[in-house]
Amino acid sequence: MNPKSIRVCLSPALLPFYDLDDTIAVVVDIFRATSSICYGLANGAKAIIPVAEVDECLAYQGNGYLLAAERNGEVVEGFDFGNSPFAYTKDKVAGKTIVLTTTNGTRAIQLCSGAKRVVIGSFLNITALSAWLKKQNHHILLVCAGWNNHVNLEDTVFSGAVVNRIKDTGAELDDAAHVAESLYLEAEKNLAVYLSKASHGKRMQRLNISQDIAFCLQTDKVSAIPIMKGNKLVCLA
Repeated sequence: MNPKSIRVCLSPALLPFYDLDDTIAVVVDIFRATSSICYGLANGAKAIIPVAEVDECLAYQGNGYLLAAERNGEVVEGFDFGNSPFAYTKDKVAGKTIVLTTTNGTRAIQLCSGAKRVVIGSFLNITALSAWLKKQNHHILLVCAGWNNHVNLEDTVFSGAVVNRIKDTGAELDDAAHVAESLYLEAEKNLAVYLSKASHGKRMQRLNISQDIAFCLQTDKVSAIPIMKGNKLVCLA
């Protein structure tokens, strides 16, 4: 069964213009939220609860949850950790439920609540994710978290990589999907060099977390596909 259409939303600010009926929303925040979510669940986290605001995250304090908060690339003071993938290792997260808020990624997840399903994408799980998407008979919308509602390079390139992998299902691509795929085809021979132009990548380098960039650009490190169940992200069975 083929999906009906493949679309790319280049910024969360554009989401109100998309019909989410019968749609699988794939939320993408490559640097770093969705990469860390994929890695954390692959490393045995019981669940990850994405929330939009720091105060929402704090509301879970004292109930046995790990609290993670990031704003503008840095860990919010007083929280266990932020959204660096290196904080989501097996020894830290196995068996735990994490409550996470980030500058862009978790807000984008919340905005997709009207979709039929919400799943999480990253280069770390791109092959498993693409194989699963190809089997779905629903519209597919790749939602780029961007940066403060602006388009960003890394999320757009990743979306194009997914489009390139699943377009042979015969689905109709929208213009943004064609744009994203074109960027990916330009970038694919050396993703790291191409994405060194990305503004958030430069921001992360100034914060001395360039190792996170290299980690997030690894392909197929995990096969976990995070999916929303109620208010929690869990591994797709």
